[in-house]
Amino acid sequence: MISYLQVENLSKRFGEQLLFENISFGIGKGQKVALIAKNGMGKSTLLRIIAGKDTAETGTVIFRNDITIGILEQDPLLDPENTIFEEVFNSDSPILRLIKAYEAAISKNDTTALEKLIPEMDNHSAWDYDNTIKQILSELKIDTYDKKVHLLSGGQKKRVGLAKVLISNPDFLILDEPTNHLDIEMTEWLEEYLEKSNVTLLMVTHDRYFLDRVCNQIIEIDDFGLYSYEGNYSYYLEKRKERIANRNAAIDKARNLLRTEQEWMRRMPQARSHKAQYRIDNFYKLKETASQQTTETKLELDIQGKRLGKKILELEHVSKSFDGQVILHDFSYKFVRGEKIGIVGKNGVGKSTFLNIITQHLEPDSGSISIGETVVYGYYQQSGIAFHENDRVIDIVKNIAEHIDLGNGRVMSASQFLEYFLFTDKQQYSLVSKLSGGERRRLYLLTVLMSNPNFLILDEPTNDLDILTLNVLEEYLQGFKGCLLIVSHDRFFTDKVVDRIFAFEGNGIIKDFPGNYTLYKNKKEEEKENQEKIEKEKKKTDPTPVSQTDTSEKKRKLSFKERQEMQQLETDLEQLNEEKAAIESALNSGTLSPDELLTKSNRIAEIIAILDEKEMRWLELSYYC
Repeated sequence: MISYLQVENLSKRFGEQLLFENISFGIGKGQKVALIAKNGMGKSTLLRIIAGKDTAETGTVIFRNDITIGILEQDPLLDPENTIFEEVFNSDSPILRLIKAYEAAISKNDTTALEKLIPEMDNHSAWDYDNTIKQILSELKIDTYDKKVHLLSGGQKKRVGLAKVLISNPDFLILDEPTNHLDIEMTEWLEEYLEKSNVTLLMVTHDRYFLDRVCNQIIEIDDFGLYSYEGNYSYYLEKRKERIANRNAAIDKARNLLRTEQEWMRRMPQARSHKAQYRIDNFYKLKETASQQTTETKLELDIQGKRLGKKILELEHVSKSFDGQVILHDFSYKFVRGEKIGIVGKNGVGKSTFLNIITQHLEPDSGSISIGETVVYGYYQQSGIAFHENDRVIDIVKNIAEHIDLGNGRVMSASQFLEYFLFTDKQQYSLVSKLSGGERRRLYLLTVLMSNPNFLILDEPTNDLDILTLNVLEEYLQGFKGCLLIVSHDRFFTDKVVDRIFAFEGNGIIKDFPGNYTLYKNKKEEEKENQEKIEKEKKKTDPTPVSQTDTSEKKRKLSFKERQEMQQLETDLEQLNEEKAAIESALNSGTLSPDELLTKSNRIAEIIAILDEKEMRWLELSYYC
């Protein structure tokens, strides 16, 4: 396998905190590699060092010389004064510069420039590349090219950054949490795109379905070193479990043997032979192994929510619109204790607005909302809390409560509660500015659960959380006795936790579906296939005459590529007719041998079939002239 990347003995500190030490691994051409580690272990920093956007304290990063590299950071660095069009095509690629110039000439109807650019587009085979670019922009819902970058939301900026790196078509692609801020439809498109692509990939993502279907190698960094697994996420889970079991067995064995060796060390005479010294050295190695932990430090969530009464939350004929866009239309629902509902839908259809309405941060245009007296909301918002960078972690918790009631008579101090969420003593007294994105999210989750809510509302809770934390959160939510309402694009998370789906389908329509996301998706695909079959059968039995088609379709103009195709068809038709006439003349001459006669007869049959096909296509295009 051709080596594309070699990382040797890489180390990095952030202040006094060691992120990683002496990391070494390699990636070969065509590999799709995911990097997995706990929050705070420097995954994003490692990607930035590999991409040349940060520096390591020790070690080397070596790429193959002749390859191009593209990187998508969690928060893409874009020029705020550029339009979307300018930013997406802001690349050193000659083809991208050519397409940018062509698109600009089209928009300005600059015929002089087009006369020069069209032959160049032909020479560089840029037409297909142009179509690929437009497909990527379309799938990522980027259609307003003239909007300035500084006017975009965080999610829109992420999509522009993703489009920019994909259309540059690099040989080696580095992605840091690429699915954050993407809705499920876009995530599934990106998943399919990367799965089929030949690009070499290194990425960090918490989306486990994405990992399973895209990656063929997992690299894990933990407290005990770096481990590589040749396979997808499911294979990684299996082999990781085996590795931990083997490691724990080795530690237990070392501890048992250590007792014997300690007794020998106490009894050993002062006059030590060379053989005894060798045993002494082995004793200290054995002691080092035996002193290791046999279990990982793991976040534990066992917080009992307050008692929930019979009446919880009732919505009656609720409607809401913004600037003419219908978010909710005549929606009614009565929540029941213990149900877990997942909210899915495209970005911009009003999922977060719905959450703000039921928590009374927004008023509906019509309808009523009734909340039970015992309901205690725990609202984890997508935007999170704007922590002050110079605040200490312990002070943030103490400012909410000095002591936290976990239910069932259990009470913890602020410091104990932080330790419960895996914040060490040192981290508790460090500044917020020292925390990673995932650690900030964990701190925010902690502040939400402090009130012992019995109605949890989670808006994109999986963003920036590491996979180990997500597993614990999933287990906690599965056993949660109150009501749960989740907005998430993480299909694995939704499948594991929810038992009902609210599908926001646009124009205020909300479909209530009993089951998880995969069951809902399968049902939608089945309905789509059935509808396509019905339409196909209808076309066969009731073809629409050309004269009855919509006149607005007739009015559309041929694209430049279609005009080029029509000109080529006319040339081909002329050449084929000339060849056909020549063969007919030869066949009528009576001078051909039997073999020549057979060859000419076969060829004229081929020409007639080709002519029929090309003439039909020419008629289709001429309809719009």
